[in-house]
Amino acid sequence: MSVQKEVYIKIKSELDQENVVLVAVSKTKPNEDIEELYQLGQRAFGENYVQELVDKHAALPKDIQWHFIGHLQSNKVKYIAPFVHLIHGVDSLKLLTEINKQAQKNGRVIACLLQIHIAKEETKFGMDLTELEEAVDASIHLPFISIKGLMGMASFSDDKDQVRNEFRMLHQYFINMQSNLGDPLSILSMGMSGDYQMAIEEGSTMVRIGSLLFGARNYANN
Repeated sequence: MSVQKEVYIKIKSELDQENVVLVAVSKTKPNEDIEELYQLGQRAFGENYVQELVDKHAALPKDIQWHFIGHLQSNKVKYIAPFVHLIHGVDSLKLLTEINKQAQKNGRVIACLLQIHIAKEETKFGMDLTELEEAVDASIHLPFISIKGLMGMASFSDDKDQVRNEFRMLHQYFINMQSNLGDPLSILSMGMSGDYQMAIEEGSTMVRIGSLLFGARNYANN
């Protein structure tokens, strides 16, 4: 087993003091590892492969809150719509519309975060500000989705000033969106294993941590 129990307990205590939600990123990890953290009280787990998420949902306790944190294709929404707790990476109005459609089919409202492109890398997904405004405006007519906040991924860089500025920029978008909507958005999902402490300093309310909890990933099995 590669679960770092003592590290988990330390991080969870640290986050609880800051009122920050921990999403344990369990992608590529076996069910046994997830069950170890589950026994310690962890309930929010993050996956970024649809089929892996579907399989784990079927096999593991039903009170787990499954977060989809990867790039989600519109034609895959139907597979996770019956049970997903929160979709982090909604990066287009097309995807938001499809989530609404599949949520209606399943008789539920699906919580979503709108993903904003803040990193320097072009490979990162996310909306620009114009697309964000269009999605927010359109959401008024999508009754089966609930926008809970924003999500973003900072650049993969050793330049801490750059990363901090990207987090700070996303936090400002979050504040502006709250002001424009007149609605108390509750989630700003930013920060991962290598930068979560900085993200919290810049206003994050939810962090996505994997390798610190589960050890290095073996992508060869996927």
